[in-house]
Amino acid sequence: MKLKMISIILKTVCFSILIISAFSISFAEGKSDQLQKTSAVSKSPEVTREAIDGAIAKVKPALVRIFVVSVEYYNGREVKHEFAGSGVIITKEGHVITNHHVAGKAKQIICTLSDKEEIEAELVGTDPLTDIAVIKLSNKHIKEFPVAQFGDSALLKTGDSVLAMGSPFALSQSVTMGIISNTEIVMPKFFWPISKFTLEGEDVGSIVRWIGHDAPIYGGNSGGPLVNLSGEIVGINEISLGISGAIPGNLAKDVAEKIIKFGKVSRSWIGLEVQPLFRNSGRKKGVIVSGIIEGSPAEKAGFLSGDIMLKLAGKETDIRFQEEIPILNQHIMELHVGKEAEAVVHRHGKEITLHITAQEREYIKSKTVELKQWGITARNLSLLNAKEMKRENKDGVLVTTVRTGGPCWESKPKIVGSDMIIEVGGKRIKDVEELLKITRELTADKNDPVPVVVVFERKKERYLTVVRLRLERGMQDQGFEIQKAWLPVGMQVVTKEIAGELGIPGIKGVRLTQVYSNRSAERDGLRAGDIITALDGEPVNVSSPEDLEVLPAMIRQYKIGSTVELDILRGKDKLKIKAILEQSPPMPGEMKKYVDDNFEFTVRDIAFLDRAQEGWRDEQKGILVEAVGQGGWASLARLAVGDIIIAVNGESVSDVALFEKMMKGIAEKKLKSVLLQVRRGIHSFYVELEPAWNNNI
Repeated sequence: MKLKMISIILKTVCFSILIISAFSISFAEGKSDQLQKTSAVSKSPEVTREAIDGAIAKVKPALVRIFVVSVEYYNGREVKHEFAGSGVIITKEGHVITNHHVAGKAKQIICTLSDKEEIEAELVGTDPLTDIAVIKLSNKHIKEFPVAQFGDSALLKTGDSVLAMGSPFALSQSVTMGIISNTEIVMPKFFWPISKFTLEGEDVGSIVRWIGHDAPIYGGNSGGPLVNLSGEIVGINEISLGISGAIPGNLAKDVAEKIIKFGKVSRSWIGLEVQPLFRNSGRKKGVIVSGIIEGSPAEKAGFLSGDIMLKLAGKETDIRFQEEIPILNQHIMELHVGKEAEAVVHRHGKEITLHITAQEREYIKSKTVELKQWGITARNLSLLNAKEMKRENKDGVLVTTVRTGGPCWESKPKIVGSDMIIEVGGKRIKDVEELLKITRELTADKNDPVPVVVVFERKKERYLTVVRLRLERGMQDQGFEIQKAWLPVGMQVVTKEIAGELGIPGIKGVRLTQVYSNRSAERDGLRAGDIITALDGEPVNVSSPEDLEVLPAMIRQYKIGSTVELDILRGKDKLKIKAILEQSPPMPGEMKKYVDDNFEFTVRDIAFLDRAQEGWRDEQKGILVEAVGQGGWASLARLAVGDIIIAVNGESVSDVALFEKMMKGIAEKKLKSVLLQVRRGIHSFYVELEPAWNNNI
């Protein structure tokens, strides 16, 4: 029962992580690097229609709906997804605050303002530890944006009325109302061993105590503001666990200010692990030191597991309950990097003063990248990653996922996720940047896959393998088969069951499914529905669908232009028809292809069989879309397999060779928009590809 309940709750959390919503902050008059200071509200206004309308009026003009093209990494690929959510303008210059899980990994951002105007935005910075991100609206045509202000979230009390504002399910901005149910929500131990809410490896609950409220939030609300009846932001909505949870406004405001000013949030780290005092210990002061990370400032300072820490940097550290841990962690992360601080611990009946010097904290996970030539996604190690993997240093590249059938997958032994690439072609690899550099050097001016010796480590074992690095793909000439004799018809095998149902038991042969127009078979009198039972007196001995190639193989023994005699069963009539064999046209699999790695789709020239089977006229020009990579720019633009591309940016496309030239020119110029004119069935329309070239597409 417990596991079932956990499963239900986690599904709710996962669903809410796809939510986007917004909140607001504003800058002081005449300052662009400092959020406006607002007076504390000592008493909540009465819940009246007038108060609600007033609060909405203050915030709604600053609300934005956010559409994001975001990325995830799996199966050795960078896969793009579309999300929609909310945000709030927090400066006159157009800074918007939202959640990290909304915009933190964005490739493209389009915001809809309260007046329904659409405007582009870019990511300023993001902080997965608090799940806060800041984006900035393009202000080409707008001098000043409307802003919303923060209130003091520390003044919130259980029972206070609040409004949750945002764009649920990507709909127009909406407002729901509720009351504060709890101002100190943490993830309960009951969820163990899945009792953490993590983003990019960061435990959000380690420094966030959520504000619980019952104003309904849905997919699309995350990142949106929780607003008091004075029209001030007091929280940023983030999770839904039966009740809704918001990041406290004071914490969100502090993080947003730092991102706007510095582009990131800097924190300190001492490698100290703590837990609340035991219920039966009889102690009321201090916090238990449960562990010390090897090589950390805490170890160097002399902390021991079992110490009771009483003070740190002049502040008492009395932790009796789990809800108090995030506040202590915030204090630890605010220590001055490189500056010595005093800590007082109780050990064996004595109070001891220790001196600790914090170092800068790294995020748990570095940025993941796709390495197409290797068929992997990978990232650098952080200090904690290295320690958890029991590595001596951070050197090397951590493989996160591997593409099935890619170069690393096909190496023997194969490279898999969690392996560390440490040497390529005899050169030590320190990080992703170094691996990219050596990859470019190895593949420069090469036309064929490049084999390279790679050393990788898997836990404590060191392996040697050979990886054949893939080159950038362009036009591929599949090569024509030797042209042979061909009967221009489509066919199917007459199985025993079909023969019985047609009332011709015992008959073997192939039934014509199509006689191609304006070809010799049509001129010679063959019709769809005819059954060919013999070729020049030799029976067509077939019995199952797998025998479909028997008659074509018999025909290929003849010279092109030969006349053959076919035994035909047409209804109940037996006929003999002389037919002239033509030269076989190129098959679909033989046509020239072009693989566009930037937009992740494949096209080829149109084959005769394509025209015959689809009913396309000879004058139908263009190229056929053969594959569209999931999560690529082409996929996001809704390009589909089977589409015919007839023009690029208004210029007609006749074949794959011309199309490749066009696309390479577009890549060189890094055009912001690529307009494909497409025919799909009887419909014609335009597909707009909008790549993010600046993000290394």
